[in-house]
Amino acid sequence: MIDRRPPYLQRETTRWRKTVWYVRKERHGPRIRLKADYGTAEFWQQYQDALSGLSKRIDRATAGSLAWLVERYRETTAWTTFSLATRRQRELILRRVLAAAGHVQAAKITTQHIAAGRDSRSATPMHARHFVDTMRGLFRWAVEAQHVKTDPTLGVKYPRLPKTGGFVPWSEDDIATYERHWPIGTRQRVWLDVLAYTGLRRGDVVQLGRQHVRNGVAHIKTEKTGTLVAYRSCHCSPKPLLPVHAAT
Repeated sequence: MIDRRPPYLQRETTRWRKTVWYVRKERHGPRIRLKADYGTAEFWQQYQDALSGLSKRIDRATAGSLAWLVERYRETTAWTTFSLATRRQRELILRRVLAAAGHVQAAKITTQHIAAGRDSRSATPMHARHFVDTMRGLFRWAVEAQHVKTDPTLGVKYPRLPKTGGFVPWSEDDIATYERHWPIGTRQRVWLDVLAYTGLRRGDVVQLGRQHVRNGVAHIKTEKTGTLVAYRSCHCSPKPLLPVHAAT
């Protein structure tokens, strides 16, 4: 039988008969363990992170340090109940924070530190806002769990967002021009039809594939809300995907 396992993905069975998965890119290089359940969206996200270098082995953090606090935070429902997209966004922010200040005792983080972190991201106001949200979520939990006495994010304001017109939405003429250039059956046409006619968020669109389709109906659980939605194909209409139902 041909092994169709993705590159660098290794499986081992522990002495307790538990299956664990690792990524090792070099023959004698370090192994990165994937902690999510095999086959889940989070598992494949961790796999991609390991390949790209976003995931690294982390040495045991000193008790009470910011790195230690983040490790405890990741073990709680305050973290795991976030959608996969939110966790990934905040994880990237936390990694940058820990690279700079992971050794600092969490109790010594002040409002001035949080404000400085926000201001260092002033060139990208939305990124600065996400930084504040990430640190606020961490320290609100930490205060409740009695790991720290005060929340240093209290009083830290969001940066002002520039007033812009945003991205220019496509008109019906723009869509018609694109459809004439890319007929049904091409990859370029698929992404437009799925985006335009399902109403799915970007994070769900990139997950939707043939594995979700049964008897002409596509079923997918949305990443953000966990809602199960379904769409049926309709070859008699210029809109090939039409909503069928939504159920939690």
